[in-house]
Amino acid sequence: MHTMPDDVKPSVVPEPQLQRAALENGVELAYEIAGEGTPLVFIHGAMGDWRSWDKQWQPFTQRFRCLRYSRRYSYPNRNTMPSPDHSALREAQDLRLLLDHVDWQRAILVGSSYGSFTALALAVADPQRCLALALSEPPMMRYSQFSAAGRAAAQAFRTHVIEPANAAFRRGDDVLAAGIMTGGINGTDRPPLPPAAMARRMQNLRAMRMLALSSDEFPLLAPEALAALPMPVLLMAGANTPAIHAEIFRNVGAAMPQAQQVWIPRSGHSTSNDNAEVFNRTVIDFLQQTSRHVPADA
Repeated sequence: MHTMPDDVKPSVVPEPQLQRAALENGVELAYEIAGEGTPLVFIHGAMGDWRSWDKQWQPFTQRFRCLRYSRRYSYPNRNTMPSPDHSALREAQDLRLLLDHVDWQRAILVGSSYGSFTALALAVADPQRCLALALSEPPMMRYSQFSAAGRAAAQAFRTHVIEPANAAFRRGDDVLAAGIMTGGINGTDRPPLPPAAMARRMQNLRAMRMLALSSDEFPLLAPEALAALPMPVLLMAGANTPAIHAEIFRNVGAAMPQAQQVWIPRSGHSTSNDNAEVFNRTVIDFLQQTSRHVPADA
């Protein structure tokens, strides 16, 4: 395993509002809880951490008992154990143990990108733990193979993003790899990230590397399993998202006819950040509409 440069190693002292959960599988997760009402968990994407939900925190904690956390290898967690088969399946196990740690039997799951993939993995494995799902662009790459347009987008993405980024990670050039992944995931036609946002990405290099070097970072969640999910589901995508995400979204949506599907305007892959106002309103309206399925005493 490559070592992380000293200037991007996670801090050993998290922000004051964060708590740490020591899970029974040996993983430690930093998290924050605020608000009152029905439990709701925010799950960030591959290049983010608990701070990815800053634009959602106040609107949602006014209505729900919210938890946001940093996934296994994200800032400021100190997990360094190797995981050659790391994927959303392991992340879902971590999430289940975190729910146990805070004594939440069921919760609404709100996810972005790989966090949405993680939420779906938990919903398939333990549907009784999930009151509702509000998910933006789960990057389930195997679903790209379910259509001709998806296969073409996937081949281009693998050629221009995945293979060069993985090669950079393998030779230890993490900064280049992060840049390739950022451009590929967000779209090369979008403006560069502000320095502060890019600095956060660099704090999450370990999370990116663990997925990039995994033997199977995109395991298949079977279409029939997704179609059978019993809880209310909202699927969201950015109207201006890159082709690979759009094609995956269409194919995942086709596998989940029970799900509501919404395209968020003026947004790329990061819908919760690119157009937070519409994202927040869309999710809150969805949860209000399905409130009979989301009891306050969950």
